[in-house]
Amino acid sequence: MADVRAPHGGAVHPPAPATGNGAGDGDRIDVYLAGTVFLDLVFTGLEGSPSPGTECYATGLGASPGGVATVAVALARLGLRVRLAALFGDDMAGDYLWHTLAEVEAVDLRASRRVPGWSTPVTVSLAYHQDRSMVTHSATPPGGPPDGEHLPVAARGCFAYLGPRGRPWLGRARELGIPVFADVGWDGSGEWPATVLQGLAPADVFLPNAVEAMAYTRTTSARAALAGLSRRLTLAVVKCGPLGAIATEAGGPVLHEPALVVEAADPTGAGDVFDAAFIYASLAGWPLQRRLRFAVLCSGLSVRHHGGAMSAPTWADIAAFHERVLADGADGEVRRWAFLAECLPGGDAGGRPGPVPVRHRFAGAPRE
Repeated sequence: MADVRAPHGGAVHPPAPATGNGAGDGDRIDVYLAGTVFLDLVFTGLEGSPSPGTECYATGLGASPGGVATVAVALARLGLRVRLAALFGDDMAGDYLWHTLAEVEAVDLRASRRVPGWSTPVTVSLAYHQDRSMVTHSATPPGGPPDGEHLPVAARGCFAYLGPRGRPWLGRARELGIPVFADVGWDGSGEWPATVLQGLAPADVFLPNAVEAMAYTRTTSARAALAGLSRRLTLAVVKCGPLGAIATEAGGPVLHEPALVVEAADPTGAGDVFDAAFIYASLAGWPLQRRLRFAVLCSGLSVRHHGGAMSAPTWADIAAFHERVLADGADGEVRRWAFLAECLPGGDAGGRPGPVPVRHRFAGAPRE
């Protein structure tokens, strides 16, 4: 396991039961996140992307929080106390996102703020053939993006997406002994500047997907990209979509975890759900192989439904999956997922997760 340490020294213990994520919990925050929140508009049931000058029709349309909000929601649904630092416009999209995150998903938004006159970033996702294409509008916010000025000193972990300008507050988190988890987003310029990887200096764990990892490391395979990244930090993970995920820690062997075999309805946000599950498992102190396994499980469960954050699994979803595995009785799968019996609510693990949250319906659920 990477040297993911508690804020004041000592190993991180399994996440304690969470009694809530709202303002009543003060600074008792498990994970602090900062980044850009998007309104995701997801069109589903498409045969493909439209050709120039043509129009195609979707059978489903929905709305969901996206971007770093997907990681926040996925963590909250696993029972962790989450604080998010992000900007929200004072438009209808901002209203919807603020309400959904704060009131429905119990994400602490005290480090976030509304920006008058600024348009909330919007992404349109076209889902087809178990993949998706996206179009995004995101104006530069006045005053720049949020940072770590509200970072709780006792947070048990923090998360951010790296960018060309770096995230200076991650260095402060590292100095406080807070484990730093990082990912990257898509580079629309196509330049993939290697300088982005300089921002890995304060990170304990880096979680890019294979396309991003290969682009930034100038390699041609996921394993070669992983090798390049592993020379920069203790623990590197590369998400390989339908091929699962690979990881290496402190110069150790490369571990691989196959993806969950599911019928994918919408892969939007699956990588963010993976990140959240890996963070949860890391704070629980699980071995690397188990962390990968739990992350591919949660991301695999998420693609069965439409809508990024709204498809993030709850403990009820995970329990239902485990029950199906036991009912099917395949020895290999029963052994593969046996650890779930210890971490599900009512299991024998000393640090069980909190109450099972209710799955919230994907806003504007697909209409047939």
